[in-house]
Amino acid sequence: MLTASAADQIRAVLNGSVGYERGLDTLTVAPAAEVDPALFAALQSACRRLFERGWQPGELHRVVGRRGTVPHTVLVTDAVAAHLRGFRPATVDPRWRAQADALGATVWWPADNVYFDRLPARWRVDRIEILDTVLVLLGILRTLPAIEVLIPVPGTAVAAASSKKSGSKRAGAVDVRMLDRVRALLAKAESTTYPAEAETYTAKAQELVARHSIDEALLVARSGADGAPSTVVPFARRIGVDHPYESEKASLLDAVARANRCHAVWSPELGFATVFGFDSDIDAVDLLHTSLLVQANRAMSAAEPLGVQANGKAGRARLKTFRQSFLVGFAVRIGERLTRASEAAVAEAAAGAGPGEGPATAAPQDLLPVLAARDAQVRETMERVFPRTVRGRGTRVDSDEGWDSGRAAADRVALHQEPRQG
Repeated sequence: MLTASAADQIRAVLNGSVGYERGLDTLTVAPAAEVDPALFAALQSACRRLFERGWQPGELHRVVGRRGTVPHTVLVTDAVAAHLRGFRPATVDPRWRAQADALGATVWWPADNVYFDRLPARWRVDRIEILDTVLVLLGILRTLPAIEVLIPVPGTAVAAASSKKSGSKRAGAVDVRMLDRVRALLAKAESTTYPAEAETYTAKAQELVARHSIDEALLVARSGADGAPSTVVPFARRIGVDHPYESEKASLLDAVARANRCHAVWSPELGFATVFGFDSDIDAVDLLHTSLLVQANRAMSAAEPLGVQANGKAGRARLKTFRQSFLVGFAVRIGERLTRASEAAVAEAAAGAGPGEGPATAAPQDLLPVLAARDAQVRETMERVFPRTVRGRGTRVDSDEGWDSGRAAADRVALHQEPRQG
């Protein structure tokens, strides 16, 4: 029997006032009718607190997966499903709902008081393992800090829905058809085993991205010039960066973001970067970064020194420094090429060639001040969300072979069309 309430016993275990093994034993032998509702309430309370403090379903699932195990992420998915039950669909932001759907969050259990009673058969483990998994998860959730609320939490999306009815627009008009074309091109670039084909597909994808971004900027400028106040504002999105070599991969994301008129803030302790920009630009950054990682990993595997892993500890150390240096070299070179490609697209549009198909949406000479104003908006948003940031230390390059191979691989990825000759 419990000498205190189940809720008090759970808190005592999590606070460390009762030894973990002793507390787990106490909860195991106690009546499930007392323990299970308290445990379910504790899980729901912990997740609700994090949702209200900025965490989105996909982000919480991901960080728990990094710090825990697969069963912990399953519990998070179920907690998301249980959380959504309390809100009318109209009050849940579509992006929040989409993340829950992507996790497969559905209420499969008949009643909350029997949720933990059904898990042993579902997972094919005993009750003590279930209780241990839940307590460890609760411990993980207690360590997570509040983060910026980037999309409305469930129950607060009514204002967003009403603003949509009034005709206002958040963070730019995302051209779904353009993004689908970019995804298709990048998928082909990732799947082909022929470097020349990958270059062609990636080049076309970058061309579409650059044209759309400039077209959107000019369209917004024209809407303001016509006397209709523009409601397009910069926004932010958190993009996960997976290990190994997180810092090097984050450097690649930063390079892609800067070249596409976005800014990234890397949070290494949480494993994600917050990318600030306009929605269409952030979409492009996300797609390009994901594709370039695939292409970088493929090129890195092909360029790795042969037989180094067979040389024991020294071989593994050499391989690690090679990979780190490869990714740094790749990121630096890709950043240089992307920036040059972006500058070439802007110069072409400003010269009056027209960035996209059809007539220009505003006078070409207006492009440079428009882009400067948009960049200032993005920086202002970033500084409001992160008023105190520190410049990250440069990643070390301990392998000249890896650095040179990474830059060479980046040179083989064609990101834009060659300038036309006069």
